Amino acid sequence: MVKTTRQWLDQMVVGLNLCPFSSSVIARDQVRYAICDATTDADLKQFFVDELQLLLGSNENDVATSLLMFPQGLEEFGDYLTLLDWFQQLLEQADLIEHVQLASFHPHYQFEGVAADDLSHFTNRAPYPTIHLLRQAQMTKVLAHVSDPEKIYLDNIKTLNDLGRKQVEELCPWGK
Repeated sequence: MVKTTRQWLDQMVVGLNLCPFSSSVIARDQVRYAICDATTDADLKQFFVDELQLLLGSNENDVATSLLMFPQGLEEFGDYLTLLDWFQQLLEQADLIEHVQLASFHPHYQFEGVAADDLSHFTNRAPYPTIHLLRQAQMTKVLAHVSDPEKIYLDNIKTLNDLGRKQVEELCPWGK
């Protein structure tokens, strides 16, 4: 699971420069890959809390960011979104939104209001349901050097459209 996720990061995220901030933390091995085997609400909540504590309790030079991967129970995108919303509420209840933000990835990611066959969905398609814990302070630092952060997303869509469906699906066979 971690090997496949690393391959996705290397080929798609870094390889296509979909996230211009990721290459340095990946190269310095500062990404935590956490696999969640939990299936009950209580265990899922505990996993999330434990991972938040680990991230916030670690030096950012050791653990800059965390990818939480869910190999079971979240195959349906709607179920995944429910968990993502729940985790966001937990962040808000714990007053941690100024410290951590969530980014979401799923094999069948679909932006609301966008045609189902649009290649833009592949910007957030990963081999497994994944929730990315990002340190807010790091994001603020890196975005301070970006004149138009919205342009990143638009550039990503252009990159995928320029590649074409065949090549994008070859890079992301789980996202077809």
